[in-house]
Amino acid sequence: MTPAPPPSPLRRAWPWLKYVVGLALAALALWALTNRRGELSGASTYFAHLRWWWVVLAALAEAGSLVAFALIQKKLLQAGGVDVSTGRLTGVTVASTAIANSMPAGPVVSAVFAFRQYRAKGASEALAGWTLAAVFVVASVSLALVAAVGVAVAGAEGAGLDLVGVTVAVLVGALAIGAVFLQRRALSWCVNGAVRLSHRVLHWPRGDLAARVDRIVADLTVVRLTIRQVVSSMWWGLANWFLDCSCLAMAFVAVGVGIPWRGLLLAYGAGQLAANLPITPGGLGVVEGSLTIALVEFSGAGPSTVAATVAAVFVYRILSFWIGLPLGWVTWAGFAWARRPARARAAVAEPVAETAGEVAS
Repeated sequence: MTPAPPPSPLRRAWPWLKYVVGLALAALALWALTNRRGELSGASTYFAHLRWWWVVLAALAEAGSLVAFALIQKKLLQAGGVDVSTGRLTGVTVASTAIANSMPAGPVVSAVFAFRQYRAKGASEALAGWTLAAVFVVASVSLALVAAVGVAVAGAEGAGLDLVGVTVAVLVGALAIGAVFLQRRALSWCVNGAVRLSHRVLHWPRGDLAARVDRIVADLTVVRLTIRQVVSSMWWGLANWFLDCSCLAMAFVAVGVGIPWRGLLLAYGAGQLAANLPITPGGLGVVEGSLTIALVEFSGAGPSTVAATVAAVFVYRILSFWIGLPLGWVTWAGFAWARRPARARAAVAEPVAETAGEVAS
């Protein structure tokens, strides 16, 4: 067996290099805001007069967003014949989000965690893998639709921020991904090209490429969605993003200022697209900077506007990012603790099975 060639220095360094790049981009956004240093100092005034009922409502909207994301998974698993409770899938969502937002290679680790949770509730390997891919497609397409609505609402003002072209490109790309995912022939062509490119550039995967392509395509087409199932999944995908955006809107009311409706959806869509780039965990720094700059441009450039926007975005990120980290890791610990009896039974059963085999022989 031919040993695999050692990875290139760039490939070894990339998991950490991308975070350095992300932090540099975040620093650039913060630098753009620090030109208004005197204006930003007024943000603390808004924190001293928070409207706590609106903070609670914003937190409830964020919780609803997590439940909606869990319902996407529920509908997709049901399409494959596996029924998992909404409560458990909400816990999986909270835990996997915390994993993705707090560690290097977090999205990969969180996907493995979710995969194992699906398997523990009766999903086959093929169905669990298909569900992960389908959730990604639904989330991408629905986010692109939200951003497109934001472009339409923003009108000419959105064109001034150079976000229209990017949003349209993302929408077209997301719809193309969705269409490819639903068509076996197109999916086979794309997977074959991706696998061969990976083999040529990264020397992975090794072995029979045709067999690997066939297996990947078979896993990704293990379930054929009906129109009703597609619509249901997309509905909950849109609900996930709109509820999260509602949390941002209520954060403005919580700090006692008006909601910048005209630019809210567009700025939110741009911020979420930045959050989903594999740069910093959870888009840390990048989201805050992009949201604040876009919303300030829509709302005007007065000192009070900048301070109010910074305060509102900060409240939103506390509810949507920071609070989720400890809650998610506590939830993960709960899942790990619940699996202890099963692991203990497996550890006892293994030597018993070996002994029985020796006796039988």
